[in-house]
Amino acid sequence: MNRTATVTRKTRETRITATLSLDGTGKAELATGIGFFDHMLDGFARHGLFDLTLRCEGDLNVDCHHTIEDCGIVLGTAIRQALGDKAGLVRYGSCLLPMDETLALCAVDLGGRPYLVYDATFAGQSCGGMDVEMAREFFYAVSYSAMMNLHLKVLYGENDHHKLEAMFKAFAKALDAATRQDPRISGVLSTKGSL
Repeated sequence: MNRTATVTRKTRETRITATLSLDGTGKAELATGIGFFDHMLDGFARHGLFDLTLRCEGDLNVDCHHTIEDCGIVLGTAIRQALGDKAGLVRYGSCLLPMDETLALCAVDLGGRPYLVYDATFAGQSCGGMDVEMAREFFYAVSYSAMMNLHLKVLYGENDHHKLEAMFKAFAKALDAATRQDPRISGVLSTKGSL
């Protein structure tokens, strides 16, 4: 099964094309115009073992909001499409990820009911040219576009870079676990019979 999807989104604010392979090796080709955001997406691809190509031309002359939110919409849509019918899918995944002084928790359910629970605070307003408040907007967009239940929490930490990076990597590891297939699962893992 080829669990790969390509998604294109064009609006007056952004033009984005992304290709995601859930069964990759962690290769990423990224160009969003926001170096720190590229760094976060690279960590997501590398630690989730996803192959991700994402190019975005956004209205960065305004701010980073539309670029980051719309990249979340495109990535979430690619995840949903790449999952296909979800037959044999483990469905749930979680990760408790340390990064120096920071500890982040992520839990994922690919059951088709979108929801985001997000608990993180930051010392500054931006990190590497990315507004830290945009992390929540990104994960919200991913969760709703992918139709996933996503819980993210920074349990503790001091450095904003470490907090953000730990969240992206924890999400990658949790999603990698949830997207695995188990031959013992017949059809989809749900008492309802559908996801």
